[in-house]
Amino acid sequence: MQLEQIGWNDHFSEHFKTYAGKNYIVGRVYEENRRSFWLYTANGEIKGDVSGRMAYHSESRAELPAVGDWVVISILADNSKAIIHAVLPRLSKFSRKLAGSATEEQVVAANIDTVMLVSGLDNDFNLRRIERYLVMVSASGAEPVLILNKADVCQDLESKIAEVRAIAPNVPIVALSAKHDAELTAIYNYARPGKTVALIGSSGVGKSTITNHLLGGERQKVQEVREGDNRGQHTTTKRELIVLPNGALIIDTPGMRELQLWISDEGLENSFEDIELLIAQCFYRNCDHNNTEACAIQHALSNGTLDPARWNSRNKLKTELTDLSTILEKKKQTKKATMRFNKSHKR
Repeated sequence: MQLEQIGWNDHFSEHFKTYAGKNYIVGRVYEENRRSFWLYTANGEIKGDVSGRMAYHSESRAELPAVGDWVVISILADNSKAIIHAVLPRLSKFSRKLAGSATEEQVVAANIDTVMLVSGLDNDFNLRRIERYLVMVSASGAEPVLILNKADVCQDLESKIAEVRAIAPNVPIVALSAKHDAELTAIYNYARPGKTVALIGSSGVGKSTITNHLLGGERQKVQEVREGDNRGQHTTTKRELIVLPNGALIIDTPGMRELQLWISDEGLENSFEDIELLIAQCFYRNCDHNNTEACAIQHALSNGTLDPARWNSRNKLKTELTDLSTILEKKKQTKKATMRFNKSHKR
């Protein structure tokens, strides 16, 4: 397998120079299973485990390998396993806050060229959820594309497309039916040889169906959505980097029950660029956007050019990010204080 076929480029080659000539080679993570990793390498596929040194020095889970990562490895003498020593700097990453109460970053997929945000056009269609995903995709460093699936069951397709375009004016939108459009020609504009595409979205939106069509077979298990709410049942249970017949690479991700934001102020600004432009027009720099006569936000809300639901959605996401930043800063300060205390106690 040629490394260029699985996404190797000058960026990774430059960063690998530090390790060149030390009996190290590179591999790309295509599957993670309970802290063990399966890798593509120039010599084939091999299982890899993180070295003790790397595990010890990693301050968070986000510093360990994720699906899509390029890693520096050495191979055991009997060729039974690889030892992972480092993760090469990522070109992009799609992250969320780890599900549950822990305040920790989870890297869902790394080194993605295009994130395809898949949304169903059935009863589960939700503009606010799309906005939340767009904030995360914008912060990832990858190019976003909106896939509106299940066009065959949508009675007002043009209206739905217009609604999505209003909240994502600069994002390409592709409407299709993965169940009936066997060729999925529009997706191949992005899924090109050597390029990595990640499918992101809730359960039941059709990510596995799209993957199966691109593969030309039923590799990913597909379940019917529940009646009534059109919600899926987490058909895909793990993230996996798959090489398509045309040479592109695709990461199919499980549907996410909890889609909590990770730090992404830039992602918020990019996703709500229309609102940011309005805020910049307010007469007072410290405008609270409530009842000030010179407030561009209030003017836009009153004349109907700004949807109140979109304004409320932006404020909700901003509050969530601010709260997360506060928690992380407190953790950082606590860690520094603990280190100072331990150092003082040792003396």
